[in-house]
Amino acid sequence: MSQSLNIKQQALAEASSYAARGNQAGLKNALVKGLDNGVTVNEFKEILVQVYAYCGFPRSLNALNTLMQTVEERGNKDELGKLPNPMPKGNAVEYGTKNQTKLVGSEVKGALFEFAPAIDTYLKSHLFGDIFARDNVDWQTRELATVAMLASRKGVENQLNAHIAIAKHNGLTDEQIDEILEIASHTGNDDLLFGFGKENTAYAKYFTGKSYLQPITATNGVPMFNVTFEPKCRNNWHIHHKGGQILLVTQGRGWYQEWGKEPRELKPGDVVNIPAETKHWHGAAKDSWFTHIAVEVPSDGGSTEWLEAVADEEYNKLK
Repeated sequence: MSQSLNIKQQALAEASSYAARGNQAGLKNALVKGLDNGVTVNEFKEILVQVYAYCGFPRSLNALNTLMQTVEERGNKDELGKLPNPMPKGNAVEYGTKNQTKLVGSEVKGALFEFAPAIDTYLKSHLFGDIFARDNVDWQTRELATVAMLASRKGVENQLNAHIAIAKHNGLTDEQIDEILEIASHTGNDDLLFGFGKENTAYAKYFTGKSYLQPITATNGVPMFNVTFEPKCRNNWHIHHKGGQILLVTQGRGWYQEWGKEPRELKPGDVVNIPAETKHWHGAAKDSWFTHIAVEVPSDGGSTEWLEAVADEEYNKLK
């Protein structure tokens, strides 16, 4: 049976993502939400210490400092929660290997670890022999946090996909994973170059899902708008008559397609030049928020003709 994240899990995912991004204001809001809804101080400590394994000591130290300040500002009245049981005695590598194998569901080995055996030792003895041995936070929660952290970083797609599989092995559902990825994408909206803007209600009937509009030069000069799409959101097929449009992708991952052509995946730095009279659509990927600047090419008597929605069966083929 499908199951959504509960409010504690949501707060832990938000806190993990904001900590990974180094966004202390967002982190503080997530900490308050969690503390108000049953997350203990020690649970947050464990997760924010774990941040260093995936994002480095500076991110972890800064996040822990924000937690300490938040708890103090709240009068040190929040529930501390459990401390971990004493660490097991014996060989840390052997114990960590057992933990890693159980966590992943199979033995972890490969050419990289043969090439650099030290990293294999550090992973087994420290990450899985020390951090994952601290039992006041269960492995499912640690993996929830790890997925949120990695989804907030660039260039770690292989590790993210591996931990998504590990999270599922430890009981998180596809729906919950999708929620974590959406939370992690949403925390990045605080960093939007031109701001998030307001919900694009005026054109909502031409969109599947919610979009947000922030005018840049709406009244003077060349019209430009910062447009943000929530995951799975896309606009209908449409045509710009007389004047075309230019899209400058600034954040997230999305798609652009012209009628009769294959869809084109879009990432930050991509530019799309849309000629006038070209039937097309654009929007977000399933698992990512997406932002582009729309530049309207000036023309006399230019207009936009809105057409049919992009069919779910066609959109759902995109990865």
